[in-house]
Amino acid sequence: MIRYEGRETQVLVNLLRPKTTVSAHCDLPCGVYDPAQARIEAESVKAIIEKYAANEDPAFRARAIQIKEQRSELVKEHLWVLWTDYFKPPHFEKYPQLHQLFNEATKLAGASGTKGSLDVKVAEDLLSKIAEIDKIFWETKQAA
Repeated sequence: MIRYEGRETQVLVNLLRPKTTVSAHCDLPCGVYDPAQARIEAESVKAIIEKYAANEDPAFRARAIQIKEQRSELVKEHLWVLWTDYFKPPHFEKYPQLHQLFNEATKLAGASGTKGSLDVKVAEDLLSKIAEIDKIFWETKQAA
C-alpha cells in the first residue's frame, strides 16, 4: 500500500500496473533499420570538420566542435543498433568480417576518431566503413 498525503492510492497503483508483459526482438518493428542514418550523421561530421578548417571565428569553431562531437556520438548509436539489433548470428556467419567492421567503425566515430579529431581523413575512413556495412546490410535485406 502506497500512502501519499495521507490517502491510500492502492486503487490508482492497481489501475496503472501493466496487465500484460510483452517483449520484442528489436527496438522498433522490423524494417526500420538502415545504415543511412549513420552515414548522414557521418557526412555531417565531415562537413563540420571542413567548415571548421575554413573559419577562424573562435565562437563558430567552439560550436562546430560541440556539434561534431554530438554527431559522432549519433553515428556510434546508429551503428550499435544495427550491430546489436538488426544483424543476427546467421549474418555474422556469412560475413565473418562484420564484427571487426562494426568495431572499427564505432572506434572511428569515437574519442580516438571523429569525436576527438578534426582530421577529414578520419571522417572519410568512417564513411568508408559505413559504406562497407551498408553493402552487407542491403545484401542481407535482399536475401530475406
